[in-house]
Amino acid sequence: MLCKLSLKNIKKSMKDYAIYFFTLIVGVAIFYVFNAIETQTVMMNVTSSTRDIIRMMTTILNVVSVFVAFVLGFLIIYASRFLMTRRNQEFALYLLMGMGKRKISMILFIETLLVGCISLVIGLMVGTGISQVMSVFVAQMFEADMESFQFVFSVDACKKTAFYFGIMYVFVMVFNTVMIGKCKLIDLLQASRKSETVKMKNPWVCIGVFVVAVAILSCAYYKVTTTVLQLSRVELIVVIVMGAVSTFLLFWSVSGLVLKLVMSFQNMYYKGLNSFTLRQISSKVNTTVFSMTITCLMLFMTICILSSCLSLKDSLNASLNDLAPVDMELTKQMNLGEEYLAFYNEKQVAESALTVRELFENEGVDLTSYLTEYIEVYMYQSQDLTLEDSLGGYLGVAKEKYQFMVFNTPEDLISLSDYNKLARMYGSEEFTLENDEYVMVADFDNIVKIRNAALFDQISLDVYGHELRSKYQECKEGFIHLAASHVNIGVMVVPDYVLEGQIPIEYAIIGNYDAKNKADKLVIEKEIIEKIETQGSEWLPINVYTRIDMTQAAVGMGAMLSFIGLYLGIVFLISSAAIFALKELTESADNIERFRMLRKLGADEKMINSALFKQIGIFFAFPLVLACIHSIFGIQFCNFMLSTFGGEHLLASIVVTAGIIVAIYGGYFVITYLCSKAMIKSSVTRG
Repeated sequence: MLCKLSLKNIKKSMKDYAIYFFTLIVGVAIFYVFNAIETQTVMMNVTSSTRDIIRMMTTILNVVSVFVAFVLGFLIIYASRFLMTRRNQEFALYLLMGMGKRKISMILFIETLLVGCISLVIGLMVGTGISQVMSVFVAQMFEADMESFQFVFSVDACKKTAFYFGIMYVFVMVFNTVMIGKCKLIDLLQASRKSETVKMKNPWVCIGVFVVAVAILSCAYYKVTTTVLQLSRVELIVVIVMGAVSTFLLFWSVSGLVLKLVMSFQNMYYKGLNSFTLRQISSKVNTTVFSMTITCLMLFMTICILSSCLSLKDSLNASLNDLAPVDMELTKQMNLGEEYLAFYNEKQVAESALTVRELFENEGVDLTSYLTEYIEVYMYQSQDLTLEDSLGGYLGVAKEKYQFMVFNTPEDLISLSDYNKLARMYGSEEFTLENDEYVMVADFDNIVKIRNAALFDQISLDVYGHELRSKYQECKEGFIHLAASHVNIGVMVVPDYVLEGQIPIEYAIIGNYDAKNKADKLVIEKEIIEKIETQGSEWLPINVYTRIDMTQAAVGMGAMLSFIGLYLGIVFLISSAAIFALKELTESADNIERFRMLRKLGADEKMINSALFKQIGIFFAFPLVLACIHSIFGIQFCNFMLSTFGGEHLLASIVVTAGIIVAIYGGYFVITYLCSKAMIKSSVTRG
């Protein structure tokens, strides 16, 4: 009997609350897809380093999945709360017929169990299909060979999905049981006619709270955009709390001001069904404020996460063309003194005067035979020339503004001829210098700003006893070492004569492999690295930078950020949209009597639909608008923290993020409006 009743209720609920079931299915599918990536990529033919990157990516995704499970669990419990209110009349009827609360709880238990199983099965089927498409996407990203690829169902991902969603539904069952135990017959019978009392808040209190909220929010905006370098971890947490609290206060104050403000404009208030619409919004003011705050913060996180991750991915891939224009760079320390005997043996210290090419020659290997073109450059440092000296009068401001920096580090020096050799190979700008000039080359934006402020004063520097002044009043963009991001904090290019007779502290050989394709380059690269590894502690540590390794690392980092961004972003977006959609559907069902009354008072269908559209639109628009304002400053903070990777692709990522939000959030809004309209129309017609 209870099973039959539960099945009928599920059939009815599927028709009235398709959004709830759709959200559950999508949640299961997304959870499965991102947890099945490792299984899907096992069949791909990739290099060992790429395989390591994929393993690291899946490990991080597993950690993220725990957080995602909590978010989805909150969504399911939150949705169940609203769905319970939709069935108040039904529960009242059960009680009037003599059914005990225990049996009602059992009906809900069976319904929840069946709904969970149906959602899980369909979600896994959908997720399995999407995961095959995801495999193709991953293969293209990592340039993997998919000849041995075949259809794969991830048992581990299935078990993990079933486990997490099983735990969620256990909590839902407990929640439903508690809710049934607390309900009273009189409350259930009057629920459809009773709304929250519209308490007219004191407008002066609302204005005061609004001003305080704006002040707190402005302070938070200022700290994360202007004084971000001075923020400690605790202060950053405080700023986040300030943002969340001020968001709640803004919605609380606006909810009290809007009705009072619009009521003062009688022509607007009494136009059409505006008075009814505003009263409907105010009738759920407490729940509205809380849900709007949660939704706004989730939308804010969605926008920041998606924009930053997608931008960083594109910037990483694009930076490689500029920052790794050649195949290989080998560097080592040179001319170590006896003080280094505590770290290296006598042979290593003695051989520190040799270049990498000479070390290879001593072992009977001609390193240059692997290369079609190469250059050798030397770096210098003077203990009497530090960053403090370069900043001059700007040092005090820099220390106060950038407290994390170390300012007593020696400046890196390179001769003009060596730098121009690099510039020709890299395709960068070459320089000419007078005997008393130097050029500061850097590409790390935040440090460039500091240096430019100092260079503007045209201070002179003592370099090995020679007075030099900057040729330009700003840094010139450039770099020395191959890198995957902009990390050059500054290298001083000086005339050759300044460094004559000085002892270099670092050597680098940079060039292109004598190979026509990637496979041949991999062979050469492997031989060089194996030779270095074979020597082990016999040689000083040699740093190996290759375009192939950097490309794989950039692709792996980009893939990891893209997947994490999409995973979290879509889950947050669906959760926030589903919360509002379910809330509005439930309220539309509860307000059927009110819409019937409007029809009896002479309101036609067009006016009713317009009132419904405005009501749902306001609920959906408010948190999105404030989330967009938050995101303007949040993205600036994220962009600053990730500035070493570049932010030139930020606009494109914002456009993509906006498209995703319009598609999902806007889609939920349209579906909610259409479902609510159909529900009210059919009920009003029957009435």
